Amino acid sequence: MKKGALYCMLAMVAVVAMAGAQAQGLTDPTRPPSALSASPAAQEEAAGTQLQSILLSSGRKVAVINGTMVPLGGMVGEAKVVSISETQVVLKKGDETEVLKMYTGIDKRPVKRPAARRGELK
Repeated sequence: MKKGALYCMLAMVAVVAMAGAQAQGLTDPTRPPSALSASPAAQEEAAGTQLQSILLSSGRKVAVINGTMVPLGGMVGEAKVVSISETQVVLKKGDETEVLKMYTGIDKRPVKRPAARRGELK
């Protein structure tokens, strides 16, 4: 068999083999496990008001809530943003107060260091 015919036959085999292959959908490896089982509509309903980011600079405090940039004093639905800190945003609606935390389940506490003994270096 000639080289040209061999290359042609290998090319045809490759084309036939690729025709049977099907593309698979890619999943987001960074998506949380709970989001894998719920439908997008269920995720949106369960999410409620979500704090996504906090932007602080001199004279400016902005929070990204449900995909919208909201400044201090701005409104999220019927609630007003009354406080923005490094880790949380406080919303007030009438007499109700809602605290949105950037890192749920993590509380910031000061570190208590043991008192230095006499003669030890600090």
